[in-house]
Amino acid sequence: MRAFATTAVILTLLAAPAAAECPAPADVSAELKVLIAEAQAAPDARAGRVVSGKMWQVWLRAPDEAAQEVLDTGMRRREVYDFLGALEAFDRLVAYCPDYAEGFNQRAYINYLTENYDAALVDLDEALRLQPDHVAAQSGRALTLLNLGRIAEAREQLVIAVENNPWLAEAALLAKGAPLGPVGEDI
Repeated sequence: MRAFATTAVILTLLAAPAAAECPAPADVSAELKVLIAEAQAAPDARAGRVVSGKMWQVWLRAPDEAAQEVLDTGMRRREVYDFLGALEAFDRLVAYCPDYAEGFNQRAYINYLTENYDAALVDLDEALRLQPDHVAAQSGRALTLLNLGRIAEAREQLVIAVENNPWLAEAALLAKGAPLGPVGEDI
């Protein structure tokens, strides 16, 4: 019976998101600050990856069951390279839960993957407005700015992301000789 009730809620959301109202997302800022401190203090890459995984667990907690199902659907579609289907799911999620940062972050990622960098940047800016400590959105924004040729802004954004989580793979982009590496040391 529970499966039927869940399916009914999801179908209602998919058919007419305006008919249902998304609850306000939980305030996870304190939880993220603790995880950022843990990432900064992590003794090695393995420990840093564990903390990064915990951050993702926080970001991927949708405000309700219906939103979670749409988020999960979009991510499953992305995993099989159904970017159009993923984009449709994330569009529904953003329409249903306009205060949930991860909906914007996931839609930005699809736009990034399809090289629609301008749209990705708009969504990343919104994700960060909603959740300033979203390290994945910070690094995604840096990568997007890099692809837009806005190198100084990309470097500045990635420095912030890496300060929040030194174990990001994208940190390599800040190394000497890398695309966002130190300026003036290439002579």
